[in-house]
Amino acid sequence: MSKLLHIDSSILGGNSVSRQLTAQIVASWRASHPATEVSYLDLAADAPSHLSAESLGFRLPAGSALSEVQQRENAVSEALVSQFLAADVIVVGAPLYNFSIPTQLKAWIDRVAQVGRTFAYTEKGPVGLAGGKTVIVASSRGGMYSTSEAGNATEHQESYLKVVFGFFGITDVRFVRAEGLAMGEAAKASALAAADLEIKAVATLAANQPEAALAA
Repeated sequence: MSKLLHIDSSILGGNSVSRQLTAQIVASWRASHPATEVSYLDLAADAPSHLSAESLGFRLPAGSALSEVQQRENAVSEALVSQFLAADVIVVGAPLYNFSIPTQLKAWIDRVAQVGRTFAYTEKGPVGLAGGKTVIVASSRGGMYSTSEAGNATEHQESYLKVVFGFFGITDVRFVRAEGLAMGEAAKASALAAADLEIKAVATLAANQPEAALAA
């Protein structure tokens, strides 16, 4: 049985397109891969605090004396990184907020970006330690960013997530995109229809595929 971690980060609740897309992705994945155990993380409802002196305990040398607050924060970080490492497939809802990702999602990434757990530094540079996973990102955008050089230059949402998951050693990162959502009802309907087709494609493909297979 494989494990799927379903993550939402939109603050819009029932009005969220990214939440709609992640729900569709998970349902389609389970239909194509019935032996899948799903866990759920709603970062808008239960986000870890942003990194601070108290929450940096996991980066201190082993055996360091920690305060009670640091110990509690360490427990949060440990639970999140363990949940991430245990998953074979991660479905991430990532709306575009001010050209980037929600701060709640960034806080989660900061907690799972741990030396010795998800990456390591070597004499030749950083090496990802969390390979062998599949990440499917549900990307929602009010405007159009993928169709022009100017748009590509101003988005730090999909580009950032591809880099950070790649830094963790994950090469199978797939995107389901719905953009132009704020550009009228016709544009929104077209975007959702295109996303629906993308969901069918990404959910039927087996997990942990090489980039060549994803590009085919």
